[in-house]
Amino acid sequence: MSKEKLVIIKEADITNNCPECFNQDMKITFFQKHTYGKLLHRTTNEVTHQIKCKKCNSIIYPVNWTDDIEKIFDYYQKMATPHKASIQFTSLFYILLLLLAVLIGASVYLYMEGGITF
Repeated sequence: MSKEKLVIIKEADITNNCPECFNQDMKITFFQKHTYGKLLHRTTNEVTHQIKCKKCNSIIYPVNWTDDIEKIFDYYQKMATPHKASIQFTSLFYILLLLLAVLIGASVYLYMEGGITF
């Protein structure tokens, strides 16, 4: 089973009015999804965002956004460049691959020498 983790790629303080408490202390955060398994680590193209008020700790959903918040969101969304989607194999993968190659090589050698008949 692989584990999923949201990695922060861009975080910024914004001074727009909160629709809940009208405070001007909010934070916008962009996340990129990473999955970790026993054999590989995958970086996906999936990017999510969150706008949170620091005073009332409420998450501001797009339904409640004002025009100013939308403009700020568009600006920071252009600045948040995600990492390229990639796959990185773990050392366990390489160990299993090497073990498989050794087993195949040994079985071919023994077959060629006549020690094993299939």
